Amino acid sequence: MDTTATVNAVETVGRDTYALRFDAPDGFAAEPGQFVKLGTEIDGESVARFYTLSSPTVGDTFEVTVGIDPEEGGEFSAFLADAEAGTEMTLSGPFGDQHYDGEPRAVVIAGGPGVGPAVAIAERALDDGAEAAVVYRDDDVSHADRLDRLEARGAAVHLLDADEALDDAVAEALTGSEGETVFVYGFADLVADAEAAVEAAGGDAEAAKVENFG
Repeated sequence: MDTTATVNAVETVGRDTYALRFDAPDGFAAEPGQFVKLGTEIDGESVARFYTLSSPTVGDTFEVTVGIDPEEGGEFSAFLADAEAGTEMTLSGPFGDQHYDGEPRAVVIAGGPGVGPAVAIAERALDDGAEAAVVYRDDDVSHADRLDRLEARGAAVHLLDADEALDDAVAEALTGSEGETVFVYGFADLVADAEAAVEAAGGDAEAAKVENFG
């Protein structure tokens, strides 16, 4: 789908991290873990970036979580930082097949803005009567309220510092139960560490659903 989406609300969910909620265009449907391309025109040139959904479902609205570096972010980051209700952007997608698909147990390993799809998948799994675990590595916790609610609902939530090894938390999160699926969302170093931790715990990293943010 190629269309226009309008910002419904913007919420600060962590340091330099924002949840942008959009009015869903007619016919737009997506699963948690899929991503969309958002864009605008700046100085006469079209600019666009990909962002993974952080909402467990798409109804009247959908959400993406955006981490913005105030010093190194580009023009589009500045545009997103200034977005408010009523801001319009181009929308393409959704894209990607590394998303939640009704698995009976979802173990999500995330870093940085990967916390967005992590909480979305875990919420959707619990809503569907499945089990969920989140291993989240970052010095600054984003979506802390959603992580707290997930833990209160019975999800296993492991919060790690940015330089902390994943091995112990991943080993604890993995149960080896039938249908258990690992999801990984983050930058290249997090992905590499996550795959190694899964293998060290006796899991199959090649079977994981992975989105590498680069």
